[in-house]
Amino acid sequence: MTRQDSQYERTEPKIVDNFDSPTGETMSVEFTKLHGAGNDYIAIDGRKIDRDWSTLSKKMSRHAFGVGSDGIVLVQDSGVAQIRMRVFNPDGSEAEMSGNGIRLFSKFVIDRKIALPKRDVLTVETGGGVRNVWPTIDGDKMIASKVAMGVPTFVPDEIPLNTSQIGDRKTVKNYLLHVGGRELKLTCLAVGNPHAVAIMDESVEDFPLLETGPSVETHQLFPNRINFEIVNVIDRSKIRARIFERGAGETMSSGTGSTASATAARALNLVDDRVDVITDGGILKVSWDETGEAFLEGPAVEVFTGTWPE
Repeated sequence: MTRQDSQYERTEPKIVDNFDSPTGETMSVEFTKLHGAGNDYIAIDGRKIDRDWSTLSKKMSRHAFGVGSDGIVLVQDSGVAQIRMRVFNPDGSEAEMSGNGIRLFSKFVIDRKIALPKRDVLTVETGGGVRNVWPTIDGDKMIASKVAMGVPTFVPDEIPLNTSQIGDRKTVKNYLLHVGGRELKLTCLAVGNPHAVAIMDESVEDFPLLETGPSVETHQLFPNRINFEIVNVIDRSKIRARIFERGAGETMSSGTGSTASATAARALNLVDDRVDVITDGGILKVSWDETGEAFLEGPAVEVFTGTWPE
């Protein structure tokens, strides 16, 4: 079993097979699977569908037994942006934001003309705020994009962190945490969702992420659980990251995870203002403007379409 195939090596949730609509009518679901640097999502147009998306995400995301994915990105109407994205993890929990997910979501809605950029920008409502997406178009299809990820915050209450654990610290950088029989130096921040980044000298390839990740994710320091990244700094323009996503386990890449990893390294003055983040699924690019806002660039690829039978 490869590291990626193991996908958290978690116990599969109990699945309820009855997915009838609220009216009692059984409904199939049209979907598209996409990936961005190996981080794969199932996109569904849910604007006219009312159902239990959390349970459906658990079932569809299962490898071997379902479609297999790192979750669902759901299209819904928005009152504050051109379109709204909701993100559901494989365990059924809802995430505030996904950097790779929003690129895949944008490709899905642009390619199908559900929503089109205005002045070259698509505005997307997320649980972490409204985000701007600048798509790269080849012919009539989106192939990549740049996403405004917002200004990352290191404020404990905004991440959030359990402040009873950290005292009166204004930020948590290189915080020593004993977990899973290991000593980790964590830098904590939020990029629309919460992250704990461990920048280490030990090779991330040798680090037991699958064993340690669950203990970090569910540690009492993190009241809403946490996304966990381990990072090697290669030089001032390049880092290597492995990513353990809250509710999903180890993923081949993550947009918010890559952004958080690069931002943590920058906050510790280990990198400059443009960084290539090397993940198991490929390279994502992170940069910042003069206001401190982070920007993520990467590919968006459609894999296949299908119908989920109910």
